[in-house]
Amino acid sequence: MHFNLITKLTLVTGVVLLVAMVLFAFINVTTLKKIFLEEAIHDVDNLSETLIRSTHYQMLEDDRKRVYQMIQEVGTQRGIEHIRLINKDGEITFSTERAEIGTILDKSTEGCNVCHAEDTPLIHASSMNRSRIFEDRDGKEVLGMARAIYNQESCATADCHFHPPDVSMVGILDVIVSLEGMHLQTSTYRNNIIALTLMLLLVVASCLTLVTQRFITNPLGQLLRHTQRIARGDWGPIELNSHDEFGKLAGAFNDMTQSLKHAQDELAQWGSQLEIKVEERTQEIKEMQSRLIRSEKVASLGELVAGIAHELNNPLTGVLMFSSMIAGDPRLDPALKPDFETIIHETQRCAEIVRGLLDFARESVPKKTLCSVEQILEQTLTLVAHHSSFHDIQVERHYQETPQILVDPNQLEQVFMNLLINASQAMENGGKLEIKTGTLSKDAQVFVKISDSGCGISEENLSKIFDPFFSTKGHKGTGLGLSVSYGIIENHGGSIEVESRVGIGTTFTILLPLHYQAEQQGAGHRLGAPA
Repeated sequence: MHFNLITKLTLVTGVVLLVAMVLFAFINVTTLKKIFLEEAIHDVDNLSETLIRSTHYQMLEDDRKRVYQMIQEVGTQRGIEHIRLINKDGEITFSTERAEIGTILDKSTEGCNVCHAEDTPLIHASSMNRSRIFEDRDGKEVLGMARAIYNQESCATADCHFHPPDVSMVGILDVIVSLEGMHLQTSTYRNNIIALTLMLLLVVASCLTLVTQRFITNPLGQLLRHTQRIARGDWGPIELNSHDEFGKLAGAFNDMTQSLKHAQDELAQWGSQLEIKVEERTQEIKEMQSRLIRSEKVASLGELVAGIAHELNNPLTGVLMFSSMIAGDPRLDPALKPDFETIIHETQRCAEIVRGLLDFARESVPKKTLCSVEQILEQTLTLVAHHSSFHDIQVERHYQETPQILVDPNQLEQVFMNLLINASQAMENGGKLEIKTGTLSKDAQVFVKISDSGCGISEENLSKIFDPFFSTKGHKGTGLGLSVSYGIIENHGGSIEVESRVGIGTTFTILLPLHYQAEQQGAGHRLGAPA
């Protein structure tokens, strides 16, 4: 059998309250019964005292008839069972029950055993010791009070008195009253307590049910329905206008619901974009594989180029030397001199190509020192300022104070020179060359941006500009400058990024690490290998 929360709470509270009320009623009724009994003993004791005092003068005059008449009249009152006089020898001299007059009481009977329980009878006893509770012949519970009649001085000197003066007690007045009234009051009080307990249980159970229903069951029901809605996919917030713990719990539920919804949306978004991400990752892997294959090809090409360059260098030197000698010989026909000058120019051009091939193929470890990129830029600008392609170009510098970094100044100057000359050649009719430096604290890098307002690079050529022997200048370029620059920056632990738009201009961004570890310096990368 399953009970709901209200039933459980009501049952537990009712049991606790019932036990408390029963305990309270028991203690209260017991205490009240004790109080009633003490009052009854006190009243009976006062009644005995009153009878003795009211009959004192009649006893002095030995008017026993009057004494017995007064006792008889008092014995007719409601609640008094009977009254009797007992002399010192235990004989009942008078009783409202005439049948026992003249009988002798046993000292062990009720009323005598209190004072005669010991070897020496008690002369004086308290009212509690002189009282006893017992059942009469009809089975009713009664209270008996025995009060001693003492031989006072006035009694010993009276004419009628026949008791010697040395006798302390001359008799006992025994009053027996019914305890039905006390039991009736106690029963009434007990019944009232029971009725009050039942009424209180009913009121408390009703109030507790209403309060629990209002402040506990209803909010719990709303929370339960809200969790069921969440299980069905309904992410709406719970509306619970309460400022107690249930209100806080509802707020926490709403926060949890929003977090779950956000997480589910993210999962759904990740699920929808998973294919795209897989494709992107696959494309990145393909690009990495392509770059590795390309690096291997470039490395093989570098070895081949080094051999070819060494083989071509000696014949070209001979051609250039003998062509120069013939062109300077006065015996040469003046008509042939322009042809020899053309031979000399083209031979020099071939020599430059061979020199570029050797630079591309040569493995060079950077000799790094702490340098300022701004200082290297200024030195490079001083070298290229008198170049013919810089005549109509406006140079703008935007330097920040960057920290010194470990670089090879000669190799970095070569990179800057290649980029600056390429930028100037892209602006044949003049333009603006902008140079920026700064630091990226997030990535711990120094950046150098070289931007021109030249013709720009088409998107199809943008991915090829770092390939060896690729050039957009036709016969004017070897296609090795950017490839060599790429390798130099890579050997420094950095990278080169390029952005370009046709007709607007091109921006090269060089990123160099602020803290480059010494063990990474000798990686042995080929300068021409863009990786």
